Amino acid sequence: MLRKSEDEIKIVLTRPLSLNGELDVDYKAPNLIHRILSLFKNVHPGSDLTHFKLPPQFNFPKSHLQCYGETVYCSGSDMLTRCNEADNSLDRFMSVVAWNISTLRPPIFGVAPYNPILGETHHVSRATLNVLLEQISHHPPVSALHATDEEHNVELIWCHQCVPNFNGARVETEVRGKRQLKLLSRGETYEMNSPNLLIKFLPLPGVDWAGNVTISCKENGLEAELRFGPKSFFGLRGSHRSVKGKVYETATKRTLFQLSGHWDRTVTAKDNNSGKSRVIYNAEEVFSGLKTPVVNDLKGVRSTESAAVWSELSEAIMSQNWEKAKEAKNAVEEKQREVLRERELKGTTWVPQHFSVTYTKDGGWECSPIQQWVPPAPIVLPLS
Repeated sequence: MLRKSEDEIKIVLTRPLSLNGELDVDYKAPNLIHRILSLFKNVHPGSDLTHFKLPPQFNFPKSHLQCYGETVYCSGSDMLTRCNEADNSLDRFMSVVAWNISTLRPPIFGVAPYNPILGETHHVSRATLNVLLEQISHHPPVSALHATDEEHNVELIWCHQCVPNFNGARVETEVRGKRQLKLLSRGETYEMNSPNLLIKFLPLPGVDWAGNVTISCKENGLEAELRFGPKSFFGLRGSHRSVKGKVYETATKRTLFQLSGHWDRTVTAKDNNSGKSRVIYNAEEVFSGLKTPVVNDLKGVRSTESAAVWSELSEAIMSQNWEKAKEAKNAVEEKQREVLRERELKGTTWVPQHFSVTYTKDGGWECSPIQQWVPPAPIVLPLS
């Protein structure tokens, strides 16, 4: 935790999630059963949970923007840079598939990150990779990400809208929007979507990623189909955190590789021609030696930075002071409502600072970064 002064900004940063989905913070939420029962009093089957407000007992000390950002800048192995290294287009495509799998993080049942406020940002650098996120809409919640590595000619552009729905014994959150990974020196753009987040209450509670992901690149004529599997209905291991899929030629539909494994362990690619298999993804490499971001330039931290906006709430959650946590969360939400009232009185419309945004009924939300390159951030990830 850092301060500029007693009256100014406070920054609270916490360690990234581990492979076991654990938080490196010392806090204990109230009894899980009591928390679940309290939720059931306020929702019913078919409810749209987009604007549902969780009490702080259900939060862990991070914003959604920080969680999105960590999937890009927190990795024990630099799989993103590796995507642009191979001279062979098929090898590059396989590296992109492996990197896409590496962006999954183990969710934690019973707690969730904060819903970002409108205009909230998160800006972190890891070596030459600079990552910037902004909450470009609050109702509905939509997050945008832009990351660039000028030295390695890599660019990422994401636009995500999470749409949760309650269906009796479970909540399924659809992650709408596309991700683009651009290998600038190769002239290749890879487009992909995200799996959905499935939270089950009965018969056994659990949370996991599930659904289909498609990765495609028009420039090299290759596609991949991945299916992520959760635990079975009765909680048996079965397909728990499994990944199955294939890589194939777009034009001919000819399968080149069969993919199988588990995203929290290893994923193997089997060559359809030679029959040989090789490991393309190892979770231990991705999750080993993860570091907590640190403030490198305190004066450069924006007041909209996630670690500043939610600092009081994060501090209260980590100290298990739930009354203070409730006050801190209400203070952030009330300030947002006050800003909204001021804009309505003035007749002004809020405009994102870092993205141009469009929305269509058919295409959904799309964002385009205003800057060509993301500047170095005041918060950095230590490399050693």
